[in-house]
Amino acid sequence: MIATTSRPAPSATPADRQVLRALLSRPYPAVMGVLNITPDSFSDGGQFIAPQSALAQARRMIAEGADIIDIGAESTRPYGAQPVTADEELQRLRPVLADVVSLGVPVSIDSMKSAVVAWALDAGAAVANDVWGLQRDPDMAKLVATRHSPVIVMHNRDRVEADIDIMKDMAAFFARSLEIADKAGISRENIVLDPGIGFGKTPEQSMTALARLDELGAFGLPLLVGASRKRFISSVSPSEPQQRLGGSIAAHLIAAQGGARIIRTHDVAETVQALRVAAAIEDRR
Repeated sequence: MIATTSRPAPSATPADRQVLRALLSRPYPAVMGVLNITPDSFSDGGQFIAPQSALAQARRMIAEGADIIDIGAESTRPYGAQPVTADEELQRLRPVLADVVSLGVPVSIDSMKSAVVAWALDAGAAVANDVWGLQRDPDMAKLVATRHSPVIVMHNRDRVEADIDIMKDMAAFFARSLEIADKAGISRENIVLDPGIGFGKTPEQSMTALARLDELGAFGLPLLVGASRKRFISSVSPSEPQQRLGGSIAAHLIAAQGGARIIRTHDVAETVQALRVAAAIEDRR
């Protein structure tokens, strides 16, 4: 069994406390580059599983303007993902994570397992990204609180239900997550909410979440949106994942208008350009 932490929990440093504040201080949304070191992610599975390929991709995204790199070693795609053990995740992460951290841009660890998140934080990751919003692994909230780590709390569902009000479902989910966070002692200034576009949602519900994103502002917390290459785009304009750049940018610009402060994307250069140009035009209104 893997211990939840590999060494005594470090005290929060000023740098730890400033990571999220720095990401949110830009005049346009920060851009999170996706680095999947998996064989089966829906868009780029297998492309970056080799350590040198992963490191080269991280360098490329940073050069293109990524403000943070989100590294994941288990596919969490909503349809047909094969679960892996914490040991398997760590085997994929060990040859890669420290080198990516050394590039100097903050790194978030995309995992629903507290053991993996603990190891990654020890290795220099700065942010926890939990696709189950602190509600799947009972040790996750305590770990995040102890480490004083920023955490991305994503909405998710075990199954799709087309007839539910997805905005009410998200609101109830986030209320539960925030109650868990509060009981564990996680500071609200370290929490980011993510509507989980494509996760446990029909394409129509994903679009509703984007269209009504501003309603989540009622929680008073920053929002992250990752609509990159998601299936809902194909429901409007039939396309394969690698053919969805235009739809991804359209969704992310609308998300930015709706209050998103971090955009998670596979296509960093194009997304950075779109966000900066949109912000420059808005400044002239």
